[in-house]
Amino acid sequence: MDTSLDAEVQGTSKDDVREKGDPTSLVDADMNQISKAHNLSYDADVAFVREETSVSQEASSAEKDGMDMDSESTYSCFNSSSDEKSIDSVAAHELTTHNSEPNGLNKDRENENRSSKTSSSDNDHSPGTSSNNQPVSTFDALSGSVQVVEDGIGEYVVPNLGVEFESEEHAYKCYNRYALMEGFSIRKDFVNRSKVTGFVVSRRYTCHRQGYGSTKRDANVNKPRRETRTGCLAHMTITRQTNGKYRVIHFERRHNHELVTPFTAHLLPAQKRISFVETVEAESDVATSVPDGVPKLGMGFDSEDLAYEFYNAYAARVGFSVRKDYVNRSKVDGAVASRRYTCFREGYRQNDKRGSKVKRPRKETRVGCMAQLVISRQSDGRYRITHFEERHNHELVHACKVRMLRSQKRSMTNQNGESSPYGGAEMQPKSLAELLLTGVGIEDDFYDPIDHEMRLTSKRAYYMKQEEAESLNLYLQSKKLKDPSFVYCVQLDVEEEMTNFFWADEKMLVDYGDFGDVVYFDSTYRLNKDWRPLVLFFGINNHKQILVFGAAFVYGDTSESFKWLFRTFVKAMSGKTPKTILSDREAAITEAIVSELPETHHRLCTWQIYQNALKHLSQIGVNSDSFSSDLCGVFFNPEEEEFVNSWKVMLDTYGLWENDLLHGIFEEREKWAVPYNKHIFAADIETALLSEGSITSVRKYLKPESHVLQFVKHFGRVVNEWRYKELEANYDMGHHLPRLMGDVVMLKQVREVYTPVIFKMFHQEYENCLNNVINECIDTDSSVEFKVSTYGQVRQYTVLYSSENDSVVCSCMKFQFVGILCSHALKVLDYRNIKIVPSQYILKRWTRKARE
Repeated sequence: MDTSLDAEVQGTSKDDVREKGDPTSLVDADMNQISKAHNLSYDADVAFVREETSVSQEASSAEKDGMDMDSESTYSCFNSSSDEKSIDSVAAHELTTHNSEPNGLNKDRENENRSSKTSSSDNDHSPGTSSNNQPVSTFDALSGSVQVVEDGIGEYVVPNLGVEFESEEHAYKCYNRYALMEGFSIRKDFVNRSKVTGFVVSRRYTCHRQGYGSTKRDANVNKPRRETRTGCLAHMTITRQTNGKYRVIHFERRHNHELVTPFTAHLLPAQKRISFVETVEAESDVATSVPDGVPKLGMGFDSEDLAYEFYNAYAARVGFSVRKDYVNRSKVDGAVASRRYTCFREGYRQNDKRGSKVKRPRKETRVGCMAQLVISRQSDGRYRITHFEERHNHELVHACKVRMLRSQKRSMTNQNGESSPYGGAEMQPKSLAELLLTGVGIEDDFYDPIDHEMRLTSKRAYYMKQEEAESLNLYLQSKKLKDPSFVYCVQLDVEEEMTNFFWADEKMLVDYGDFGDVVYFDSTYRLNKDWRPLVLFFGINNHKQILVFGAAFVYGDTSESFKWLFRTFVKAMSGKTPKTILSDREAAITEAIVSELPETHHRLCTWQIYQNALKHLSQIGVNSDSFSSDLCGVFFNPEEEEFVNSWKVMLDTYGLWENDLLHGIFEEREKWAVPYNKHIFAADIETALLSEGSITSVRKYLKPESHVLQFVKHFGRVVNEWRYKELEANYDMGHHLPRLMGDVVMLKQVREVYTPVIFKMFHQEYENCLNNVINECIDTDSSVEFKVSTYGQVRQYTVLYSSENDSVVCSCMKFQFVGILCSHALKVLDYRNIKIVPSQYILKRWTRKARE
């Protein structure tokens, strides 16, 4: 046995090791006894130091060859500290055993070899393999040979009794590599340093499950940590030799817990720490590193905000929202020492104290997701990732709906406005040259929007500055250059002045392709001669929200202008014509629709006529609070008989029998009133217009005092706000199902198919059908005729049912007009024991998959 080892072990007395109190009290050990140890080239007074520092200190200390006492770490972020007394007693027992037995090392070697042979024989393992079939070699203590193993990552020395390592760091790396192959993680336990030179005299590495976790804080902790320690005794102890190397004086292989598999070994705390250090070293080696966007252990950031922005950008690509969780601040300067960012579905919502009193309970979003990222401040002031959990336990959000997530909304707020060549909303172009400087109008990419085939034969009716016409044309040209799908066209008048402008972006074209069956042509802004003559093509989506299919400035007032506009619109929409178009009473518009859209159902828009009447009768509305609601009830009454009677009552009530406007409107009732046009499908767009209204906020930009480009920019923001509402509706639809009135098969069916707003309409019809009664049933050759009425009412509706294809047609014509079955038809289906809605009565435009 080496005498230096014997002297070194004897350098610490049993009484010194077992001394209680602060660990630094061991400095008062017997200096004389240590200095008398022969073959030691230094005098040392020793101190056993418990190490409980942060992950950041561990990472920074791993970059140095000589570890300072204050920079030692046990990676406390992943493991709880054990009882100091138990560790001190184990350390004392280990060293005193060697002091009491001069041949203790030889005996330990013999016992270790004997135990190793017995274990190998009992488990029937072949030489050179571990229990996990890893290529681990054994050390022959008698021959003193050192076994070196190549494991695919590199060569390392297999730890065993008597093996010497070049340095303490070399010993740690080899033992860590051995632990990785065996399937456990290691922890740096006690360290014995020289008080004179600061060198490590001895050190012990233990299994990460050594000792037991403290229970002092369990009662006061909201989120107690999971217990990982099982009192495992597996460890390796090294001591410094006279030649500067470190020798293994004790090596315990046995564990009292199950080891991990090679597939999950990378998740062990010690292996995460290695990845952390390697990332920091790699970052320091590369002057300018370009991250791939995926968080990695050790990745550094200059500030906490940059770390959040990076993780939030990563979350946007993956499909989840980020929540800021706990934060630890320094008591010295108040700066953030560490912080954790979690998935927005982390944890579980606490029970509402109000219980059943809540009328509209919030939908549950938390599912206990463990995805998270932890950062901590390092000694250099940077924040580094110390923990990263990538996996989620829930479905991620689709890319098209990411902007609806809470943490993504802030970063996308500035994107709602449409981009413009001008910086501010109030900035106006000073000259045409300023637009040309933006690069618009390059000859190679120039797009000619002028329609040379359909020129006006008259001069434009509305005044427009030449400079504004050129500015608008160049602005639309710039949009075309940026987006090839952008469509715009210009019509000239007889003097070759730019008169009519039409434009539509790519989203408008897509929206028309999905919901272009019904179009409302809004020309109300042209009624005010002081405004710019704006006209809009409106539609309605599957959430009954307003869509914009196109916009135009029509400075001509003849039918030629509107014929050109409708022809240009259909051409831009790839030749697809709408099934129904609603418009104002203007004769030029009606003539153009009949000429250019002969196969399209045309009727006057009830909502537009109602708005016009309300405007001209505003004085009556001032004197009566109920006039507006009474007028609305008359105009939108769906039954012919009730419509005529209520009209007469209104004229009597407000004394309007001599009003020429109302008289002319009533004479044309068959062109606009709902009872006379229920056979024409209108997708209930007038109800949506009644609730939404038109774009009232753009009126101030239509005045001549405002530049035309200010209007175009504001109009783009309004359109984007409407599009954002659709994204919100789609997001809510995917995360919340409407409530049912009961366990009804038909309601369950349509809830999965219809959007929530359409399901609400159907749900109301189903409730109404419960109060309906079948008064008469008449069989015919091809169908059965039912007479259905509401309980207690005289009015009856005729419903024809055919058993061949389960067709059902009601005289109220709600399906033909709106697109969902009425309560009378539902009553007949229930009477015929049909519990689901036939597929031909579910219009795709009202379903969740309308855009697919």
